[in-house]
Amino acid sequence: MCKKIVSFLIVLLLCVMSSCPSYGADRMSQKSLYKQFQNPTARYRPFVRWWWNGDAVEAKELIRELHLLKDAGIGGVEINPIELPSNADLKGHKMLTWLSDEWIDMLKTVFTEAEKIGMTCDLIVGSGWPFGSESLSMKERASVLLTYAKKVEGGKPFEISEFEVFKQLDPGVTVVNTARRPRIVSAYMVPDSINNLSEAIDITSQFKDGELNMEVPKGSYQFYAMVEFESFADVINGAPGAAGSILNHMDAAAVRKYLDHMSSTIEKRIGPLSKHLRAFFTDSMELEGTNWTTDFRSEFLRRRGYDVMPWLPFTMFKVGRLGNVTSYVFGAKKGPKFKDEVDRVRFDFELTKAELLLERFSTTYYQWCKDQGVKSRAQCYGRGLFPLESSLGCDIPEGESWTTNYLRHKVGEEMPDSDYRRGRAYTMIDKYVSSAAHLTGKRLVSCEEMTNTYNVFSTSLEYLKVGSDMSASTGITHSVWHGFNYMPEDAKFPGWVQYGSYYNEHNTWWPYWKLLNDYRARMSSLLQNSDMVTDIAILPANADLWTELGVQTEPFPASLNVPYTSLIWEAIHKNGGGADYLSESIIEKSVVKNGKLCYGPKQYGVLFLPDVKGTTQKTLDKLLEFVKSGGRVFCIGTYPFRSLGLQDYEQRDAKVKATVEQMKQYPRNFILLEKPADDKYLEWYTAVMQKYQLPHAITITNPDRYVLQSHYLTDAKADIFFLVNANFNVAHQTDVIFPKTITEGRKACLYDANTGNRYALKLDKQTLHLNLGPSESYVIVFDKLGSASPWKPLPAEGKDSISVKNWKLSLHQPQEGWTKDTTLVDLVDLKDSLYKNFMGDITYTTTLHLDGKQLPQYLNLGKVCEIAEVKINGKEVGVRWYGRKIFDVGKYLHAGDNQLEVKVTTLMNNYMQTLKDSKVAQSFVIKRKRPLCSLGILGPVVLYR
Repeated sequence: MCKKIVSFLIVLLLCVMSSCPSYGADRMSQKSLYKQFQNPTARYRPFVRWWWNGDAVEAKELIRELHLLKDAGIGGVEINPIELPSNADLKGHKMLTWLSDEWIDMLKTVFTEAEKIGMTCDLIVGSGWPFGSESLSMKERASVLLTYAKKVEGGKPFEISEFEVFKQLDPGVTVVNTARRPRIVSAYMVPDSINNLSEAIDITSQFKDGELNMEVPKGSYQFYAMVEFESFADVINGAPGAAGSILNHMDAAAVRKYLDHMSSTIEKRIGPLSKHLRAFFTDSMELEGTNWTTDFRSEFLRRRGYDVMPWLPFTMFKVGRLGNVTSYVFGAKKGPKFKDEVDRVRFDFELTKAELLLERFSTTYYQWCKDQGVKSRAQCYGRGLFPLESSLGCDIPEGESWTTNYLRHKVGEEMPDSDYRRGRAYTMIDKYVSSAAHLTGKRLVSCEEMTNTYNVFSTSLEYLKVGSDMSASTGITHSVWHGFNYMPEDAKFPGWVQYGSYYNEHNTWWPYWKLLNDYRARMSSLLQNSDMVTDIAILPANADLWTELGVQTEPFPASLNVPYTSLIWEAIHKNGGGADYLSESIIEKSVVKNGKLCYGPKQYGVLFLPDVKGTTQKTLDKLLEFVKSGGRVFCIGTYPFRSLGLQDYEQRDAKVKATVEQMKQYPRNFILLEKPADDKYLEWYTAVMQKYQLPHAITITNPDRYVLQSHYLTDAKADIFFLVNANFNVAHQTDVIFPKTITEGRKACLYDANTGNRYALKLDKQTLHLNLGPSESYVIVFDKLGSASPWKPLPAEGKDSISVKNWKLSLHQPQEGWTKDTTLVDLVDLKDSLYKNFMGDITYTTTLHLDGKQLPQYLNLGKVCEIAEVKINGKEVGVRWYGRKIFDVGKYLHAGDNQLEVKVTTLMNNYMQTLKDSKVAQSFVIKRKRPLCSLGILGPVVLYR
């Protein structure tokens, strides 16, 4: 009864918290929404993570940088104190201490100036990740339990010291804590083929004065030692005052004390933070494997009904940095029944840990934010948290996207089904985060956008655009660029660089960054004022993951039991539908109505179970009710066949199987699907959708791996469709068929997020013939507003083509301040020329002699690296910073001689390779052997009608 009451109170608390109105939840008419789209306010504009490098900040420079960001189209800053980059030279600038009077005064400076110029401020809790400080007491610091295993030959004496165990097991953390304190919790001698827990011999008491000496019985054995390391790791990249030991996030009192100390210290000096902040922010909980707290054993016993300690050594694997498993082949061989029982204990252990983190950290943090009158913004994932439920109570849940990751994959150039990670800028966690928002009616879903630790000087605006478009397809509605580095003006070029895509006034593309920010702001103004339409649900097999492999580090899990899960939602969206993730607890709390599974504002008529082997009885009971009422459940690969956890598992397994057999009595609604043998999940799902007539808002006749789609509905019941071609190089043609329920009585319009203009689209009956160019996106809105000018897409080719040659080039290098001229008859990639290490802008000019019969209408520059700005006869024609470089030039041309001028802005990478004495260049370019980037106009350049 006690367990049920506790669970009810947790659920009630989450429901109360999630029912609070979210930031940006004001309801808008379609007319007001379009007006906002044309000129978005600051709340919709991208924010930046503003790294206060080393907290070596000064008021004058802080104000200057705020204005720089404002002028570049940024709406707000996340103040993020962080360790001084190892490549930075302080040059006499003073590092301030977190929460010191001087540091708080700098906060006040920013708050005051931000308010003056209409910018928003968020503030990270602590510094670095996960947060902590130098001043934590030992009992407030995080701990980890690790297991040591060593093969022992029986029939001989065996000896080992605690020191040797500690040395071999010393945690492989990112930042080692020199005050770490190990102790042996338990030790066992175990047959190397163990079939029952009773076979493990407890030898803990045989350690004397730090040494174990014993006679081992004949046979093969494994020596196990379980060690607790208190204060085992330090904050990663912590700034002065907020470095030191990681906080114990499973101690509610320690968490609240830390948070209260932060808020009260600041407020004593400058008053209520609610006057200055939109939100506090916590970064992802990369807890370095933290898995223990003082009362874990008693909490486990209370919640799970048995003692975990005898089982615990066998549930663990060999681990390294961030707690990631380095080897699953570890310790004694286990018989099948014993292995199954150990796996079940592992699930119970992970579940208990996740519950403690939710109750003691997440809930404590959310309540503290409410007590300050400030929103909570959080990346509610990392290692050991519920990937979905932890975001339910957060005001502004956040995901993350990356320019690349440890795979060095290529966004825009690959997107295979054989590996769910490759070519995707969004990460696997984003769909969990957005699903939690959808389930609780939140529209503001932020993203640590395009995290960049690798391609710092070779990331283009086009790359950032496509990557953030990918994020939006998952349900993300607001970008927080990663990130803007504070650096004094006198810092030697390229300055202080922590991470990020070098959002800096010295970046060659800085003058054009506002174009990307305007684009993202217009997208956010639509998405934050509408709801994603999702009527299909997916239950990921996370319970099986925790059972078999243990928790993973999100958003880059080292191992997944079902690696294709995200390919299912991808395929649903790419076929014109929409999907969310659910969890067992969400399903259990759902209500079945008229064949729909209902939770909060969401209703789902279809549920996919991708390779779900184990689940809870309450989940199955709800799904049986769902199936009986007309809902459809599709099991992929297998039917569920086992319960979760250890207690009474054989009886519970039998009940699971019986319930599954009951559902099989409804073969139209409970269906087993085979996985595609060739990993082609897109084609597989297309066939499944057609065979079973699965819901999809629109029909995309030629779905493609790179073409992403999401559907939103505004308060005025206008349908928004966001379609993206995430391929940098290849256009894609398809017909999109809209049902009459969407088209009747409404106008099909293109909302141009680049300009804020609205254009009328011409449908062929219900069909739009769509040609998506490389990197191109369409925002199609069915509204009831007034008439609009017709949309006239620019053709990629035409009649009476004229090839353009004979160019004069003027290369301007802004950093070194020189300009050089040269000529080209035919265009070449300048990376293969004397100018291979150039960065800056290149102005191409040529004279075109045209007769007066029929003048060309369009100019296609072909391949350009990277940004093209065109003038004809001295008049500005336009800028193209992504996609095809095609311009409508008809009104600028005349008979006779015409001067064509194309200014091309390059990336910085090639020049950075020459800076042998720069620590920054060494770190991000030279040591990583970054390849040269293409430079200039590659062409072909063509005029046509």
